[in-house]
Amino acid sequence: MDSEQLLILKAELQGQMRLIDRTLSRLQTRANRGLDDPALLDSIAYQIHNLYGSIEDLLKQIAIRFENRISETSGWHRSLLLRLSQDIPGVRPALLSEDTFDLLNRLRGFRHFFRHAYDSEIEPSQLQANLQIALAVVPKLREDVENFLGQLQLGVDG
Repeated sequence: MDSEQLLILKAELQGQMRLIDRTLSRLQTRANRGLDDPALLDSIAYQIHNLYGSIEDLLKQIAIRFENRISETSGWHRSLLLRLSQDIPGVRPALLSEDTFDLLNRLRGFRHFFRHAYDSEIEPSQLQANLQIALAVVPKLREDVENFLGQLQLGVDG
C-alpha cells in the first residue's frame, strides 16, 4: 500500500469511526434513562444492533480494501470477524485484538437474536450485559484501528 492509499484508508476509517461514535452517543443517551421501560429496552437494543452494524461496515471496508471481496454466504458475519483478527503476512496486519474479537463476537450473537427474535421479549439482564459489551468495545476498536494504521504506516515508511 502506498502513502496515498494509506491516507485514503485512514480518512475512510476515521469517517466510519465518527459514525460509530454517533451511534454510541445515542446508545449512551438512551441507556442513561434506565432499563425499566419496555419501549426504552427496545430502543437500546436497536442502538446496540446499529452500533454492531456500523462496526461491521468498518470491518468490511478493510476486508474489501485488502482481500478484494466478502463472501456473503451463510456465516459470513463470523468469518469477517475471524478474518480481521488474523495477520495475513504480505497482505495486512490483523486489525482486531483478541479482546476486541471476543466482544464483537458476543455482540454479533446479540445482533442475530435481535434481528430474528420476532416474538421474544428482550430480557433486561440480557440487554444490560450486551450494553456493557457495546460500551466497552468502541474504545478497544479505536485502539485497534490506531494500531492497525500505525503498522501500515511502518510498512509504507520502512
